[in-house]
Amino acid sequence: MIYMWIILLMIIGSLVYIGYYFTNITLYPKTFNYDESYELEVANGCFDDKYYKELDKEEIYIDTNFNYKLHGIWIPHKNSKKTIIFAHGFNYTLYGSIKYMDMFYKKGFNVLVYDHRFHGHSGGENCTMGYYEKYDLQSCVDWVINKVGSDSIIGTHGESMGAATVLMHAALDNRINFAVADCPFESVKEQYTYRLKIEYKLPSFPIINLTNLVTKMRINAFYGDVSPISTIGSVKTPILFIHGDSDKYIPYSNTINLFNAKKGTKKLYLAKGADHAKSFIVDKLHYEEVVNEFLSEVGLLHLASPCK
Repeated sequence: MIYMWIILLMIIGSLVYIGYYFTNITLYPKTFNYDESYELEVANGCFDDKYYKELDKEEIYIDTNFNYKLHGIWIPHKNSKKTIIFAHGFNYTLYGSIKYMDMFYKKGFNVLVYDHRFHGHSGGENCTMGYYEKYDLQSCVDWVINKVGSDSIIGTHGESMGAATVLMHAALDNRINFAVADCPFESVKEQYTYRLKIEYKLPSFPIINLTNLVTKMRINAFYGDVSPISTIGSVKTPILFIHGDSDKYIPYSNTINLFNAKKGTKKLYLAKGADHAKSFIVDKLHYEEVVNEFLSEVGLLHLASPCK
């Protein structure tokens, strides 16, 4: 009998270990060094170092509802009432969003870039793949309205996990006028199932079930609570969906499903030959043209060709 108990405890211990191991990968990821991410973006030609350094900007910290602060950079544009807020991708920093900045800044938008919780210089004890991050984005909107005024025109732009965050935020905050979601996942459960198969050659059962329970224990949220596809149907905000058609990390079928589920004003752009989060890098001019068209369609921009 004692051997049966030992075996049972070993099985339980193994299951708990598996659950904690896989949740640690996403809840406590190894994140990029803040300064190194800047150097990497400049080295890769994502933005011009001299131009960025000459911009009028302010380093800020934004209060959240969870007793930590979000670190951000505010780049004002001549007392403009229009603001774009950028949400970067998993394990990176706000510098991953700077490459998208100028297409909005030169159209008269103020710019707010910020580090997600547990990333860059922001606080927060873990990463929740958009669950608590969507409330942090809501705090960013609060900050902009307090800064610019209640008559603000506000847009959000997210990349990868940031895109999923933008979509979930749009379901709970109707103060934004538009959103751009670049390569989002449709749900954490589907994305984890896909990555388990690709990276570990493992089936979803029972690992997804185990990690789902452990995640609930650790952050008080199930995978079903981190699911843009489950709330996108209620979103009235105009959304531009973007995805590379060669994305090997988050298949573009995620964006197709989200686009089809979204009601009302929407636009879809599949970037030819672009891998994950590379749609802008592969064809900057076309990316900006699509953004221009979208902003014009929602009445926020007179259609104009991007600067060549």
